Amino acid sequence: MSFEPPVETYKGTIREVTLGTDKKVGGETTFPFHLWEGEMPNSPMIAMEVYDEAQPEWPEAVRKVYEDVMSDPVAWAKKCQDELGADAICLQLRSIDPNGSDASPESAAETVKKVAEAINIPLIVYGTGTPDKDADVLKKVAEAMPDANIPVGPVEESNHRLIGAAAMGYKKPVVGFTSMDVNLAKQLNVLLTQLGVPEDKIIIDPTTGALGYGLEYCYSIMERDRLAALMQNDGKMQMPILSNLAPETWKAKESRVSEEEEPTYGNVETRGILWEAITATTLLLAGTDILVMRHPDAVKLVRAAIEGLQTQSKEKVAS
Repeated sequence: MSFEPPVETYKGTIREVTLGTDKKVGGETTFPFHLWEGEMPNSPMIAMEVYDEAQPEWPEAVRKVYEDVMSDPVAWAKKCQDELGADAICLQLRSIDPNGSDASPESAAETVKKVAEAINIPLIVYGTGTPDKDADVLKKVAEAMPDANIPVGPVEESNHRLIGAAAMGYKKPVVGFTSMDVNLAKQLNVLLTQLGVPEDKIIIDPTTGALGYGLEYCYSIMERDRLAALMQNDGKMQMPILSNLAPETWKAKESRVSEEEEPTYGNVETRGILWEAITATTLLLAGTDILVMRHPDAVKLVRAAIEGLQTQSKEKVAS
């Protein structure tokens, strides 16, 4: 007698959100890669990071990949698109940090416009997580690119009205950020929809931890997000998930510390690449739709994992 594994039945569906002109994320009717139980019409997206100012403090393993373009975000974005095969670009507006360069909203918006005009893949724009400055900057970005379908974030409860209103006015998706709490994520989605932001213009960023630095807790939160969306059919949780994992991965000690300091850790470059790839693959299995990544070799490993998971799932369906 052959064993027949149980098959779950899901009540809900993750909404599709369009980035750029026609690139969609979301749409799942099942848990990640459970194609014998439902559908994943859109493959997970890998958005590669671009910063609007040089990052000299990065580990050598990643700094050397971008040293020829690090002072020019337009060239950086084009390299990620043309040479490294990014699905999208996540432009991190580090220059606006009030504790750093404190660049003006107008300057940041001009940079966004130049990058957007130079690429033909979707663009995501991310602030620094400083609510007041992000609100000023992302409003200006929305105004500067009125016809571009560019998701902007992070949107928090404290600034959701200002950014949400600008996003609605210029038909921009928003990325709602909350700190590892399912209830807070739902609450922010409720606030955004009450404001008038369409549900198919909302992406969830539930906070990301790197391998060894909160990844297991982050995974459990994302898993609960998906349980609410798919099993409980909670319409306020049925949004795609974005994981901004690269900054968390590459600030971890294990991805940076030298072989002289920790000889038992092994090659520092290989270690950092694997740290990012393992973090990303774990988040895929938690339900992430958009991975924000940094090292091209880590991206290659994750693409191979996605293809392998899809192939195995399809084979299971066929059998």
